[in-house]
Amino acid sequence: DRPASATNRSVRGHWEADTVVGKQGKACLVTLVDRKSRYLLGGKAANKTAATVNKVMCEALSGQPHLSVTPDRGKEFSKHAQLSKELKRVTFYFPAPHHPWERGTNENTNGLLREFFPKGKDLTDTPEEYIQRKYHELNLRPRKCLGYKTPYEVYFSKVLHLA
Repeated sequence: DRPASATNRSVRGHWEADTVVGKQGKACLVTLVDRKSRYLLGGKAANKTAATVNKVMCEALSGQPHLSVTPDRGKEFSKHAQLSKELKRVTFYFPAPHHPWERGTNENTNGLLREFFPKGKDLTDTPEEYIQRKYHELNLRPRKCLGYKTPYEVYFSKVLHLA
């Protein structure tokens, strides 16, 4: 039921959201990926509760265009109505159960993050600055699906000279 602009990736501001768990019951990463540009936002949440995940999402999306968010169906996104109210006008769309391909951009990005944050690694003592550096690194990685532009270049409509 997402708008056509989210489905055809024509407009910035349609986000896919998820969490990346290191060690069970400990800190996790919150990932928000723009559908058009594949630009990654987010940060570390102290735990995988709805309140802490909402806080990270609110901070990450503040000042960014946010038309819609498509998270997975996890309990950590159960307070989406509160977040929608805080961000003013953001609509949440939930995929059908067991349909991760409906958020494929986010699933792919989470796979790329596993290069830096393997499963089972306790993220509690990982500094936020390190996490943001790795997010930035991924935002500067050229993607074939973007015509070998970086997510940063597409999101901000700027040309980088990386070579």
